[in-house]
Amino acid sequence: MSELPYQGEGHATAVGKMDGVVRKASNVVAGSTAQRTNSDPAKDEPPVAAKGKQPGKHSADYMLRSFVAGGLSGCAAKTTVAPLDRVKILFQTSNPQFAKYQGSWAGVGIAMRDIYAHDGILGLFRGHSATLLKIYPYAAIKFVAYEQYRAFIIGSDRRNETWFRRFLSGALAGVSSVFMTYPLEVIRVRLAFETKHRSSSLVDICKKIYHEYPVRKSPIATTVSGSGATATLAEAAATTVQAVAPQSGLVNFYRGFSTTLLGMVPYAGVSFLTHDTMGDVFRLPSIRKYTTLPKPAGAPPDKPEPLRAWAELIAGGVSGVVSQTVSYPLEVIRRRMQVSGAVGDGHRLRIGETASMIFRERGFPGFFVGLSIGYVKVFPLAAVSFYTYERLKILFKI
Repeated sequence: MSELPYQGEGHATAVGKMDGVVRKASNVVAGSTAQRTNSDPAKDEPPVAAKGKQPGKHSADYMLRSFVAGGLSGCAAKTTVAPLDRVKILFQTSNPQFAKYQGSWAGVGIAMRDIYAHDGILGLFRGHSATLLKIYPYAAIKFVAYEQYRAFIIGSDRRNETWFRRFLSGALAGVSSVFMTYPLEVIRVRLAFETKHRSSSLVDICKKIYHEYPVRKSPIATTVSGSGATATLAEAAATTVQAVAPQSGLVNFYRGFSTTLLGMVPYAGVSFLTHDTMGDVFRLPSIRKYTTLPKPAGAPPDKPEPLRAWAELIAGGVSGVVSQTVSYPLEVIRRRMQVSGAVGDGHRLRIGETASMIFRERGFPGFFVGLSIGYVKVFPLAAVSFYTYERLKILFKI
């Protein structure tokens, strides 16, 4: 935990450089405007090459630039909080080796110290390569999808900027991205969960997940009310469904996917809604001169002026905290489902079974285990992600 302020200083330097680029771009706008005022009106038309620097939102060029910007922003954000992410997963999944450290801030530091003592600095980043492999396409698809859904649902008319349309655009973007990248998330969580000195390789983890199977339910009892024929028919139908439905294989890489969808809708929807709302607050006429920068050169006409570094970081951080609080219980259930085969006898638990297990073990507070660590992680995560994406959009002229 003591390393965090040092990381913050590094990010502050990067933030200052990025804002310097934005200010220089705005000066170019001011200078070019003054030159056009004294020039011949016939020469006021911008060159054709300049016009081509603003691709349409539905063009392949725009989506490619947005894809690159989104992926890089996700990687920057995840690298910032990778050690905390490792500890949070160990706490969430009730890893026996680290369960004793839960419930206090000191426990977080002790857990990180133990990981460092056994596995070195690389232990704090265990599974991070899989994280980057997963987060780049996830963040890239999420931001590209949001831009496309927003252009379709809201458009350039400010009268369509309702909270519901913003929420819907974000929710659809989150669902689209998680569907494409979920198998990589399952592998990443299992890699992070492994704490033995001689841990399994990536190939071994994939094989283990592939061959796990769900708990076989006992036959339906025939003592329920109704005729024996009805009970027999119900039992036969259940047996048929179990025989037809996939029990192992590739379906295991989508373990907890339905819960993820339930959690992603409020998480992504609230995240983008809160970020855009905070942007509106910071752009209020009474405070905008303190919170915004001039529009850079080549900015689309419907794009608002960029926020200053501190305002953009706060807007992103607050959006992460609010969305995390709303969706956290479903995230805990999903994590437990993903590692159920690693902590038991290889059986795969379902959503209801996992929720019941968590409630029996710890009651209602069990659904919020690690939330305090989640706040410490999600604020810089969302802040760096949104800040990097917005600055890269200016750099890429989208």
